[in-house]
Amino acid sequence: MKKIIISIFMLCFPLLANAAVDKALIDRAEKYLNSIGGLSGDFTQTANGRQQHGTFAMLRPGRVRLDYNDAPIQLISDGRDLYFFDKSLDQITTVPLTSTPAGILVRKNIDLTNADINVVETSDNGSTFSLQMNLRGQEGLGNMTVVFDKQPTKLNSWTVVDATGAKTDVVFQNLKPKNNFDKNYFQIGRHKTISTSGDSFYDE
Repeated sequence: MKKIIISIFMLCFPLLANAAVDKALIDRAEKYLNSIGGLSGDFTQTANGRQQHGTFAMLRPGRVRLDYNDAPIQLISDGRDLYFFDKSLDQITTVPLTSTPAGILVRKNIDLTNADINVVETSDNGSTFSLQMNLRGQEGLGNMTVVFDKQPTKLNSWTVVDATGAKTDVVFQNLKPKNNFDKNYFQIGRHKTISTSGDSFYDE
């Protein structure tokens, strides 16, 4: 369970040769992502033939929270690191937010063309469009595709395929703008989370 959930967020991508890239779609996604302050809604995760449901929240820059309805699990980013909290074991695992797809979505300034993010393929699917991305210098380890609704532009889902070929889909529902989260909403309740990563991507 823990391995599956963390794999959702690990940012590992392959390089696709001769893939089609539409700059207009990249610009549209970038403009939308930079317009977001915060979001709140629900999600459905599918991995290994199993579906799980929960609630999702994000607040730029740097904050993300997922609560699973049917498992004693929380994923919380406090703006620096991503914490996997297994309540049943009272155990916390920490990974840098920069190693996660969620990390791309909550940077202070999202640049999909000139920074360390490399969009290797775009696709126009009628009512949605998608971007497949990698981090420069980390090609060959898997891939992530982010899907957006078109009218209006809105985060729809993401799919992560890890280095073994295992696929995890996360589809979002009922996403609405939200910026007025409680002060400690992006902190683990059982433990005070303290970040030491010093990642400038998420500085206020």
